[in-house]
Amino acid sequence: MSEAVTSKSRSPMLIAGAVSLAAFMEVLDTTIANVALSHISGSLGATSEESTWVLTSYLVANGIILPLSGWLSSVFGRKNFFLLCILGFTITSFLCGIATSLPMLIVFRMLQGLAGGGLQPSQQAIIKDSFPPEKLGMAFAITGITTVLAPILGPVTGGYITDNFSWRWIFFINIPVGMLALFLVKALVQDPPSAKKQKVESVDYIGLGLIALGLGTLQVVLDKGQQEDWFSSNFILIFAAISIVSLIASVIWILRQKHPIIELKLFKIPSFTMPCIMIFFVGFALYSSAMLLPMEVQANFGYDATLSGLVLSPSGLATLLMMPVVGRLVNRIQGKYLISFGMLLTAGGMWATGMVTPQTDYNTFMWVRILQIVGLPFLFVPASTMAFSKITEEHSSNASAIIALMRNLGGSVGIAIVTNKLIQSQQIEQSYLVDHLNSASTVFQSTLAAYTHQFMQMGVPSLMTFDAAQHAALAKIYQQVALQASLLAYRDAYNFMAVILLLLAVVALFMPRDSYHKVEYKRPETCESEKM
Repeated sequence: MSEAVTSKSRSPMLIAGAVSLAAFMEVLDTTIANVALSHISGSLGATSEESTWVLTSYLVANGIILPLSGWLSSVFGRKNFFLLCILGFTITSFLCGIATSLPMLIVFRMLQGLAGGGLQPSQQAIIKDSFPPEKLGMAFAITGITTVLAPILGPVTGGYITDNFSWRWIFFINIPVGMLALFLVKALVQDPPSAKKQKVESVDYIGLGLIALGLGTLQVVLDKGQQEDWFSSNFILIFAAISIVSLIASVIWILRQKHPIIELKLFKIPSFTMPCIMIFFVGFALYSSAMLLPMEVQANFGYDATLSGLVLSPSGLATLLMMPVVGRLVNRIQGKYLISFGMLLTAGGMWATGMVTPQTDYNTFMWVRILQIVGLPFLFVPASTMAFSKITEEHSSNASAIIALMRNLGGSVGIAIVTNKLIQSQQIEQSYLVDHLNSASTVFQSTLAAYTHQFMQMGVPSLMTFDAAQHAALAKIYQQVALQASLLAYRDAYNFMAVILLLLAVVALFMPRDSYHKVEYKRPETCESEKM
């Protein structure tokens, strides 16, 4: 077939499968390395604190390139840019796998983040332009599988590979997938006229620099804030100030440009802005909950990396089953009602997870995780469909870039806020419980006496004195208090997320009614030229 043939002349499902394979690979890498950090630090002779830059460097680079991917698509042509991203991601994955030092791995991870940053937005734009307007719901059900399923499978995949092979294979596994994706995209995808390479008269280096600086420093603040004790650290204060000033300056600058690198004026469309906000909270709920539950079962229940990942994996299957169902519902039920229902389901899952006890077993964790995640398709699919309902092919890449950025920022902000909430709650709950451990408490005294007697019976009489037995009893009581405080802190964190989601369920009801018909968006100067 000739190059003039567009994507729409080929099977949309085949195109969706090809581009989703590449995007799935990239999204998977945002979480796959999380469970391997201790192995990486041990292998490369680094501290656990230093090894976290393996995650941060990737997220920083990814966050910088995401909003620019729409502009880069117009510079190279969308298909060429997508192929370049796949090739770059595949090569840098190989380089990450052969890294022999931590600085080398961090540099390669940063390059991997830069290369992969354009895959999600390009995937969404290609799929959007490949399906007719009346089938947008099903189209975004396909992108949702990538967006929601990959972060869920990342930890279990990473845990299994790390425990059974080597951490290097979490990067090497991308190579055959990337090569297959390159072949399929090259064979199946063709750019529509609006997505072909365009002549760029000049590059907005100022806007580009401000965005890169603002988003890069913001990501560092969000990722390192808790570790550095937030604004008590000069490092965080400086980076936060740079981020705020750079982002404000970039918005002012970009809005004044005739050919901006990010089409911020898309936010003038209400049916685009409100769904973007909801997608921000999809990332908030997805990434923060995917962080919390593995942490809880490893810290309090003794699960290893593989088993904690397996707690998450069944929810991926539930999501996979729900995506096409929601894709069909989108054309029958107003999107705002589906979004509100999804918020309620997810809030219920967060609340249920906070009810765990020291006796909670694997099956219970698995089911509460399913309840956490099963509502996300009701959020992502209608929100994406509504966001693109009035976006033309000309602006698909720009809109996709903004939506992907909102989702990833939601994840970063969610992880930062929820982690901070968890640590504060642990301190408060433990302080509260310790206050009740005193001589006036009959429960404490009876428990202490029982444990002391138990240790006296277990020990060798000539060696286990009463004081030693009482000391061991106090240590056991403190261990139980620490466990209870930890469980209560996780409950507080889950309830915090549940409250936010309940409020958003109400807000969603006030979103504009959806009408999935294309309404052309044109920049003001284009409209003025047509009047002349």
